[in-house]
Amino acid sequence: MTAAATVISGTDVWVSGETRGRDVPGELTDFGDFVRASLPGLLRYGHALTGNPHDAADLVQTVLEKIGSRWSYVQHKTGDPMAYIRRSMANAHVSRWRRTKRESLVADLPDTRPYSQADPFEHEPLWQALRALPPRQRAVMVLRYYEGLSEAEIADSLGISQGTVKSQASKAINSLRTKLALIEPQGEGREAG
Repeated sequence: MTAAATVISGTDVWVSGETRGRDVPGELTDFGDFVRASLPGLLRYGHALTGNPHDAADLVQTVLEKIGSRWSYVQHKTGDPMAYIRRSMANAHVSRWRRTKRESLVADLPDTRPYSQADPFEHEPLWQALRALPPRQRAVMVLRYYEGLSEAEIADSLGISQGTVKSQASKAINSLRTKLALIEPQGEGREAG
């Protein structure tokens, strides 16, 4: 088997060689094998974090570029490379969100109209409410309910305490309930008097 060649450009992802199943074997010594086995899951996780596949691909590529140069350290010193990469992705997403949160005023609007593929979940109320959550709360919700991790695994992945995981999940659930209750059509769930 040859070393993996992974290229993530925009929304296109190419991985040479065969793609393995969703589960990433624990002792992959070759970074290429690890990427080949874990890329689909990382892209799904990135999509859930960022809210769109384009930013997800950029996030995954950025993190994998950094991890690739330190693969032996990540593999042997961290104990769980996947948890380390998820934590790196969550931290990179929060950092990017903080940087882009600041407004940047320009004199003229750009004249280009980039092509973008429509997000099939864009108008789904739950998806909109999830996208409106702060990055850390969204990361906790994605890891808990999308990836199925326990509170301890989430705390380890994000580098926070289990208490913080619980409080962030609680705040996120309350926020989602509030936002979804406002969307509920009038008259549904009520009995006619």
